[in-house]
Amino acid sequence: MTNLETYFSRQRELVSYELRAEQEAYRDSLARRGLTLTGGIREAACRYPVNVEAAGRNAMGKSLVRVHYEVDDDEVELDFEPGKPATFFFLEGNQAKEVAQQYFVEWVGTHEMVLSAASHGGVESIVTHGQHHVLGLQLGVDNTSFRVMLDALSEAAHKEGERFDLLRSVLLGDRPAAFRNIIVPPCPWLNGSQNDAIQKAVAAEQVAIVHGPPGTGKTTTLVEAIIETLQRETQVLVCAPSNAAVDWISEQLMRRGIEVLRIGNPLRVSDTMLDCSYERRYSAHPDYHELWNIRKTLAEGAKGDHAARLRHRETELEIKINADLFDNARVVSSTLIGSAHRMMQRRHFSTLFIDEAAQALEPACWAAILRADRVIMSGDHQQLPPTVKSIDAMRGGLTSTLMEKVVERQPRSVSLLTTQYRMNRDIMGLSSQWFYHGLLKAAPEVADRLISPLDTALTWIDTAEIPGNDLLNNPDQSEKRTHTGSITNAQEARLVIHLLRDYIDMLTPQKIENERTTFGIITPYRGQARLLRRLLRLQHYFRRLRRSITVGTVDGFQGQERDVIVISLVRSNDDGSIGFLRDLRRMNVAITRARMKLIIVGNSTTLCRHRFYRALYHYVQQKGIVVTQ
Repeated sequence: MTNLETYFSRQRELVSYELRAEQEAYRDSLARRGLTLTGGIREAACRYPVNVEAAGRNAMGKSLVRVHYEVDDDEVELDFEPGKPATFFFLEGNQAKEVAQQYFVEWVGTHEMVLSAASHGGVESIVTHGQHHVLGLQLGVDNTSFRVMLDALSEAAHKEGERFDLLRSVLLGDRPAAFRNIIVPPCPWLNGSQNDAIQKAVAAEQVAIVHGPPGTGKTTTLVEAIIETLQRETQVLVCAPSNAAVDWISEQLMRRGIEVLRIGNPLRVSDTMLDCSYERRYSAHPDYHELWNIRKTLAEGAKGDHAARLRHRETELEIKINADLFDNARVVSSTLIGSAHRMMQRRHFSTLFIDEAAQALEPACWAAILRADRVIMSGDHQQLPPTVKSIDAMRGGLTSTLMEKVVERQPRSVSLLTTQYRMNRDIMGLSSQWFYHGLLKAAPEVADRLISPLDTALTWIDTAEIPGNDLLNNPDQSEKRTHTGSITNAQEARLVIHLLRDYIDMLTPQKIENERTTFGIITPYRGQARLLRRLLRLQHYFRRLRRSITVGTVDGFQGQERDVIVISLVRSNDDGSIGFLRDLRRMNVAITRARMKLIIVGNSTTLCRHRFYRALYHYVQQKGIVVTQ
């Protein structure tokens, strides 16, 4: 039997490690800025210099500032995302000084960003600073999320009640998961494993897992499970770790005619979902005009009995509007952290659905679980885990998600989706064998699909066998660590660009344009991604096809797919060091992005000392082509 106090105290400790690491990383980053501000900074979490200007107000009345910055085509992915906090800084002597006000990212473009000011007068203040100083923009620390997780863990350890006690016990593995005797009619447009997952999700008394490997229609299955649940329940809560994931599944539900109420900061809600946001629905309510007039009258100084009557009526209207919004919604959606919103404090749901649960920190999941009697989680714990910066938190198990633990503790609750609709069967094969017990099968319409009938689905370009690739005598042939700590391999990057050009010539650019063929170049390292973008930009040949070619890291490609994928594995050294390529979930993501053609570029001598890469190399030899010179 799990000791609740010990278990949740340990989780709180891990969250505190991560918060400390975030704060220290921010302070260290800002301290280093003063030593490097003589030139430009274009990093994932920083832009310097930037120009600022006032940009009016957003739909919710927040004051905005627009930030302009220089950018090259080879830039790394930005960590700035809508809703994230950011701070401005400037150089004073050789020190970077932070501007006190906080801002939140509202929109990110290629050369500009729009932010909202957290405090009144923030826009005027930063525009004034910009007139007297050269400004930079640094990603901030989201303290609110950590506070929510810490509070949720404390409440989860001590909350009483028969239903929650049972749910908590099942999630922690102290009691077996139970299922009701409910028969769900199968959906004719879904396959057998998808219908089985819906059946288990509806019948589960405490927990069910929809385990969706790449391309198996996880979101489609979860949407149908939600709709089927709504045949039996008035309302459900739908959450995900990120705003983008919440908006995506909410949009799919809206397209099916489901009334969705989106809870959360409007800055973090997509334009598509903004009309469904709590704030927008609140201001659109028929009684809001009367409420607005009452608030205006009170603000102008109403006195005595008249003011008392107005305050009473104000409270009545607030309660009525709030009740109407929630009562009319079949689905309430938010991020896991957003489920702790003040509007949700007294709300309880029979069922909670967590999408992308394999990318959610366990403490964030408990924030939403506190509001439900049963939980349906969807995701794939064989793909990328949540990002954790603290080494102590990582070693302590913070990257081990609640979904992953439930899969191990309650195997009867798991439904594996087994038919994938993305990849040629040969591209899928090793992933299925290594990560999914060989249970995946390719749908007939994609199983034998190739980019060209004269081609194979798999190719490995072995850089260890390229003439002149002698790491001892030719150090330029090997990997190098950049000033940011990332790793590049210039020879391999040039080879990737050369191979891509040859492959496009083989297919012909005209055919690619006519058939809208898409290409992705994936690498584990940001430094290599930046180098590849630079090389692509320098070649006029690719200019007409630039919209068809995407370069990014494995993390940036999570959830995406392309017709042709080229993977640059980068690592090339004499001691077989492969760094975080040892995280095989990262490689599972990389090799399963391709629909019809997968090209792997890597040094077999370095990589194949690890049994996974050795198995991958031999698999390509069997199913495709290994080019050794």
